[in-house]
Formats: sequence, C-alpha cells, structure tokens
Amino acid sequence: MTNAALPIKAPGAPVARPVRRFGLAWLGMVPFLLFAFLFLVAPTVFLVGGSLQNAKGTFTLENFANLFTPQIMQTYENSLEISIVTAVIGGIFGLLLAYAVISGGLPGILRSALMTFSGVASNFAGVPLAFAFIYTIGRAGLFTVFLKSVGIDLYNSNGFSIYSKIGLEVVYLYFQFPLMVLIIAPAIDGLKKDWREAAENMGASSFQYWRRIALPILMPSLLGTMILLFGNAFGAQATAYALTGGFIDIVTIAISRQMRGDVLFNPNQGYALAMGMVIIMAISIAGYSLLQRRSERWLK
Repeated sequence: MTNAALPIKAPGAPVARPVRRFGLAWLGMVPFLLFAFLFLVAPTVFLVGGSLQNAKGTFTLENFANLFTPQIMQTYENSLEISIVTAVIGGIFGLLLAYAVISGGLPGILRSALMTFSGVASNFAGVPLAFAFIYTIGRAGLFTVFLKSVGIDLYNSNGFSIYSKIGLEVVYLYFQFPLMVLIIAPAIDGLKKDWREAAENMGASSFQYWRRIALPILMPSLLGTMILLFGNAFGAQATAYALTGGFIDIVTIAISRQMRGDVLFNPNQGYALAMGMVIIMAISIAGYSLLQRRSERWLK
C-alpha cells in the first residue's frame, strides 16, 4: 500500500477543523433550558423590574433605600442569625454523626438506617414539621408534659419556648442535621485509608491525623456544606410562619406581608426584599461552588 492517495499538506498550512453540526443530542437540553428560563431567568427579570418601580409604575430607587431602614435591617438580621446558627450547629454535629456511623467502627446496618432516615427527614419541613414539634415540645406537648411530671418545667422554670427564636432554630435543626449527613457522607468516604496508615506509620496520633490531614482535606467540603445549610434555612418560610404565626420577623415572612398584607401591601417593596435575598443566595452559591472545586482536588 502506497501513500500516493494521501493528501499532501503544504508546510505551515492551517489544519482543517471538523465542522460542528447541531446534533439531535442538543434537543435533550431543551427541557432544561426551558425550565431554567421559566423558573429562574424570567422571575429574576420580573423581580428586578418590579423592585425598580413604585405603585404608579415609574422608576424609583426608594424600594432599595428602604432596605436599610431599622425595621427591615432587623428582619435580615433575624434571618441571618437563624441561618448561621443552624448551619454551624447542623454542620458540626452532622459531621460527627456521619463520621461515627461511616468510619467510627459502628455496625454497617446503622449506616443504611441513618441514610434512610436522613433522606426522609431532610425533606420533612413546612407546616407538618411545625405541628410535629408543637405536639411534642409545645406548652402542652407530650415531651413537655412528661418532663413536667418528673419535676422539670421546660417553659416556666427554664424560660424555653418553642415559639421563640431559639425554638425556631431547634425546629430548623431537625432538617439541617440529615441534610448535612447526606452531603458530607461522600466526602468522608473519599478519605483514603492509605493516608491514615501512612500517618500512623510515621508516628502520628489520631488527633494529629485529623488536625493535619483529614480535617484540612474535609474543610472545603465542610464549609461548602455549611453554606448550603445556610441557604436552606435562609429560604424557609412555611415552618416559621406555621410555628410562630409571623411573630418572629424574618425576610420570607416580610415578603409575604408586603405581597398579601392588608396594611403593609406594597408588592414593589416585596420585590426589593426578594432581590436582597437573591443577592445573598448568589453569594452563598458562589462560595459553595468555589469550595466544592477545592474539595474535588483531593477527593477524586
């Protein structure tokens, strides 16, 4: 076989690139792109336009200026405080729980039970979760009555109330713990046994291994998951409203008041409040993506 049939290329001639054609595989992206446009792009554009208008439809920046009033600032502060507290507590104890079941030498059946429970509990929120806690640790709840029968008055003596900010944080932790377990479990599985064995062969203790090897590797995943927990709590509304009746002023409830209230009815102000949430959530998602990329370098 000779090379006579092969085309001769002149030295330095550009290499012909294959023509990219629109294949049928791109049609599979149409539902996703349509979904993203209808439920992400279009609502965001609508929020931006509505937040820059007043009741008469004219352009104004007053709605954004009102975000810095003491009342609205307190609303954001309450939401941020609840979200940060539940994200940090849920992240730390969720990590310890996941590690104890996955790598702590406990029976393997506990891992299946924990993962099953976490999958269910992480999606158990809203009005059912609020009523479940009211019936359990409310003023007349089953656990409250039991504690009172053994001499512990949860409300009158200890000052606890399920209808307070602390009570709301306790309720939020119910779905924050399982979500943390579900997300951090793959990262714990990614810790290679070779790293621990190498550290032990070099004389490192268990504490030194976690301080210098395991924890630094897990830190991006841990912080990224906490950011995800923060966003999960920051956007919750139904649980807080059903539990406290709107007594605790958080951003999601404030938006509902502006959109449907009889006294504070101002949809354009509600759009501005929602845009504030969008900005905070966008920062959270950007931070989560950055930390996730760093964690993937070690856990591949």
